[in-house]
Amino acid sequence: MQTINLNGKPVAVQAEPETPLLWVLRGELQLNGTKYGCGMALCGACTVHIDGQPTRSCVTTIEALGNRAVTTIEGVAQGAAGRVAAAVQAAWIARDVAQCGYCQSGQVMAATALLAANPQPSDTDIDQAMSGNVCRCGTYPRIRAAVHDAAKSLSV
Repeated sequence: MQTINLNGKPVAVQAEPETPLLWVLRGELQLNGTKYGCGMALCGACTVHIDGQPTRSCVTTIEALGNRAVTTIEGVAQGAAGRVAAAVQAAWIARDVAQCGYCQSGQVMAATALLAANPQPSDTDIDQAMSGNVCRCGTYPRIRAAVHDAAKSLSV
């Protein structure tokens, strides 16, 4: 048994040390907001924050976490980036970003990390920060617009 720092609380998990965090979140802890996309850290559907940094949970093992703080889409609104996450989520809804919605938790986590680090990003900043998150529906223009909208709402 191991303990991970998850969404601000210590959580005991039964997984083997080499188990990917994604499988622990979805299988053992029933936190299904983090999605499985490719299993190779290429699509971004499994993005969580580890110590505030967007990280692919499909290739991050439980043993690699140590005492670092893991935040999932279920906990991002209550964490240190809560105000930013709320602004991102509101902008996503206002811009009707999601089509199928499968990638959206990873997209929101990446956008939240971006705005927490850079409250006034340029188009280039957004494109770079979001480049590892694939949207099969191609809503990239709405994603960029929503990130700008969230940034504006945070500057008020």
